[in-house]
Amino acid sequence: MFHHFVIIFFLLYILFFPAFSFGESDTTASDVQVLDPVIVSATKTPVPLRQVTSAVEVWTEEDLQQRQIKTVGEALRLSQGAAVFQNGGPGGSTTVRIRGGSSNQTLVLIDGAIVNSSTLGSFNFAHLTIDNIEKVEIVRGAQSTLWGADALGGVINITTKRGKGSPKAGAFFEYGSFNTLREGGHVSGSKGPFDFSFALSRWDTTGISAVNDRRGANERDAYRNWQASSRLGVALPSEGRLDFNFRWWNGSRDIDNGSRFGPYDVFNAKSQSKQFIFSGTYQQPLTDWWDHVLTLSRAQETGLYDPGTSRRNVSTGAVEPIPSWDTPNEIRVLANRIESQHDFRLNQYVIVTAGYQFREQLGENESGISEKILSSHAGFGQMQLNLFDRFFATAGVRHDSYNTFGDATTYRITGGYLVKETNTKIRGSYATGFRAPTINDLFWPNYGNPNVQPEKSQSFDVGVDQTLLAGRMTISGGYFWNRYRNLIGVLYDETICAPFSSFGSCAGNVASAKSQGWEGQVNIVMLQEQPWVKRLELKGQYTATLTRDLMTNTRAPRWPVDQASLSLYYQPIDSLNMILDFRYVGARFNRSMDRDRMGSFEVVNLSANYNFSDRFQAYVRVDNLFDEAYEEILNYGTPGRSVFGGIRANFDLPFGAGVK
Repeated sequence: MFHHFVIIFFLLYILFFPAFSFGESDTTASDVQVLDPVIVSATKTPVPLRQVTSAVEVWTEEDLQQRQIKTVGEALRLSQGAAVFQNGGPGGSTTVRIRGGSSNQTLVLIDGAIVNSSTLGSFNFAHLTIDNIEKVEIVRGAQSTLWGADALGGVINITTKRGKGSPKAGAFFEYGSFNTLREGGHVSGSKGPFDFSFALSRWDTTGISAVNDRRGANERDAYRNWQASSRLGVALPSEGRLDFNFRWWNGSRDIDNGSRFGPYDVFNAKSQSKQFIFSGTYQQPLTDWWDHVLTLSRAQETGLYDPGTSRRNVSTGAVEPIPSWDTPNEIRVLANRIESQHDFRLNQYVIVTAGYQFREQLGENESGISEKILSSHAGFGQMQLNLFDRFFATAGVRHDSYNTFGDATTYRITGGYLVKETNTKIRGSYATGFRAPTINDLFWPNYGNPNVQPEKSQSFDVGVDQTLLAGRMTISGGYFWNRYRNLIGVLYDETICAPFSSFGSCAGNVASAKSQGWEGQVNIVMLQEQPWVKRLELKGQYTATLTRDLMTNTRAPRWPVDQASLSLYYQPIDSLNMILDFRYVGARFNRSMDRDRMGSFEVVNLSANYNFSDRFQAYVRVDNLFDEAYEEILNYGTPGRSVFGGIRANFDLPFGAGVK
């Protein structure tokens, strides 16, 4: 229960609070290393975190590696304001929602490429492993002014690792529960004007039953994932730079059908995703006050679906043939993006950003959609103000023009004030956003409605960030409010739908909704540089999200009111570190109209890493330490207690030694 989280937090705080102020063991301010990450996603220009006026969170490569997690989605489960749910075990469809929004209102970019599905609108995090990822930035709140459509809830921006220093190579091998086998390798470094980073990995597991085995399913659903990524950079004259990025995966999973009319344990059913993501970035200062960034990207996905040979109703035990309408299908989607951005430093206080974006989405499948194209042209502008490193503000506007529904104009205003004497930052923002209808909304046979209009939103937040104890403690808290209009759903109107559907229903703008809530986060370095305590650090976050469908006066599906996480990092000696992660998700409804209520759950994970030397590391990870029985999505299974262990090795390469 959630009260366990509160009790644990306060016990730890009380236990270690004396170390903050009393005794000879107190660490001086000079011993504390305070890092101020640079954020790009909030303004499209590099800004130190202390100057950012948006609600942001950053996951670094070190954060991901220390937990020995497999996918980015696993990390986002611990993030503030985000709800992450997966239908079944490894490889199951995994979507992320932010601040009461839906999964297709979260814009996801990988190295500048927009990877949201052209047909579904959302991005499936199931296959995206942490291999070769340098940083994940999460910006909460409407971000359409800078990023365009689909950013009503927020933006998740993922960056591939840049090679640095002398060339190095590494490899890892992991084995664990459910016959899980992972192996991979990487090469990175720099030589002269070139830097490079390349990684390749494979993940195989017999997995668990996609439909919860506690409901009677007994066939394990296996998962396989190949993944490759690379980043090649070239330093150009006059401080210019070229970056070429590539990421590919091939994820294949056996699937079941969690329908409430079953659920069904399906035999020989499979889902496969093949994704290619390409991007290139050219950055060049044109003068000492004018910088230009050109980005070109393409994200291409092929999804294969095989309905299987037969299915068993786990409620009745009856074995049935696959329905005749459930046929094999192949979906092909493509997303292209070209953006030209110009940054003008007018003086030491003001930066003006202006840009143009062309975005194109294509989709087709074997079930009746021939190739359809959504395209848009957009212009945007933003002004950033920094007065004496104390007062920060941004104001921006954007206009998008689509080939389907027409035009959309959005704007955003943010402000913040840093009280340096007390290390207190007060920040706030107000923004509008929109989500363009997907290809499915517009063209799906017997459902699509070409007259559907974009969803629109208003977003407001205010927050306070406080640093205490010479940088050893940071606290943030805030309030957010969102209003959504023209939400797209199923419209039951035979008169309107008759031209597009023979079933009396079609896509339409059917609802309005709102969400509001409170966010709180704390990070405490409780002890460091003590006997058997090299570092002891506690991180915690809590989010209360109140959602409301204004048409039915019910809660938004799958949104819990309460979510929280707690992470305890303990490093007793230089070579050993451990992390205990606690996650709490409150009760929620699986479907709209407050139907299919699901109870709360708590999950605890533990990871430990031991460095034998600079070259060799061993690790172990225990997921669901207390074997919690729970479901994230109704009828779909989650792994019980699982144990994984592995080794990592790193080597210097003989060529390029000593070259920086």
